[in-house]
Amino acid sequence: MGFQRDAIGPRWLQCSVKNYDWGKKGRDSIVARLYEMNSEGGMVLDRSYAEMWMGTHESGPSFIIDDDNHGRMAAIMTLKDWIRENPNVVGKKVIDNWGCDLPFMFKVLSVDKALSIQAHPNKELASVLHKMQPGLYRDGNHKPEMALAITEFKALCGFITLQELKDILISVPEIAELVGRENTNLVLGICDNVKEAKMKGFLRLIFTKFMTANKEIISGLIYKMKRRLTSADKIGMLTEKELLALELEKQYPGDVGVISSFFFNYVKLNPGEALYLGPNEPHAYLSGECIECMATSDNVVRAGLTPKFRDVKTLCSMLTYKQGFPEILKGVPVNNFTSRYTPPFDEFEVDSCLLPCRESVVFPAVPGPSIFVALRGEGDVRFDSSKENNVILEGDVLFVPEKTKIKITCSRSVGGLQLYRAGVNQRFFK
Repeated sequence: MGFQRDAIGPRWLQCSVKNYDWGKKGRDSIVARLYEMNSEGGMVLDRSYAEMWMGTHESGPSFIIDDDNHGRMAAIMTLKDWIRENPNVVGKKVIDNWGCDLPFMFKVLSVDKALSIQAHPNKELASVLHKMQPGLYRDGNHKPEMALAITEFKALCGFITLQELKDILISVPEIAELVGRENTNLVLGICDNVKEAKMKGFLRLIFTKFMTANKEIISGLIYKMKRRLTSADKIGMLTEKELLALELEKQYPGDVGVISSFFFNYVKLNPGEALYLGPNEPHAYLSGECIECMATSDNVVRAGLTPKFRDVKTLCSMLTYKQGFPEILKGVPVNNFTSRYTPPFDEFEVDSCLLPCRESVVFPAVPGPSIFVALRGEGDVRFDSSKENNVILEGDVLFVPEKTKIKITCSRSVGGLQLYRAGVNQRFFK
């Protein structure tokens, strides 16, 4: 790994890892393998490795590495402090809009079991929650995010349609029992052309009734559901959502999220597909590995499938209650080897690049900062017009200042060089 010595050139980063218990263990985890290479530290084989954070958030900061061309040395300062000392690296427009910081946070996730049913507050609510409970809500920013599948990636996201809601009230008697006969008949009688605001009101009423129900009542309903679904006459006949509910019950016995999972869309992303989540949209990642990018924030409002603090009242009051299957992004080609994923948020976009051996790609200079992460393979990197090669390997993370052109060549790798770039959404600069 080489290193540019100019004061505000690209910088290699040493990143932070999160060992949440839902992460994959040891060598089964892409996060563990990347972090082992990135930090030059060991891997604990029976430990969960859930997330690698690349960015400036204080909950998981990245550090500038001092490298003398003869081997990596210790991290010398946080990326955030370095940006503050060298504000030109992010550019004037970024500073004017978001301050002397990165507006995005980049992550790799390895998910072995379900994350909490959650949503991220919009800016107004995030500010209020941070002032009221700074220990729980650590900043005042919103957190729109996007998950780009590396492997098959499963998630719950957004509320099902009216017709699907009617179907579960008929096919899942435990839900109808809690909702009550009057409310069940009310929903079953709703016409398809009902006004959106009225439908959201019904959905909010039912979902809130569910999420705030007595724990003993929920446990009893889950017991009934499990007994019904595992009966002899159901073998081989269960739907995907029923199988999912049984799997969630193994992971979180008696949890309201087990049965409330029926209210959400069950999304399966193939590698290369992406899902974006706006503020106040309910979701829960279930399994698989992904690249994740979001606005720089760590605000999460949880209400199920978690041993952590649950803010059920806030979650039920903040949700949009928008219905329908979420949009899946496929990526738009920007050259022969790179696709771009552009969510409707100014803070970020993500490029995915798979470079065959001996092929090269140029990432043109853009008016905002970028972070690159190498997922596998080996390549050579040149910055701007420099003739010096800098080696990039699996696990390397590189911060690139604004208006810096990058040329990358895959030097030797059977499967090619796979890397991802996060940067400020180009629509922001237009």
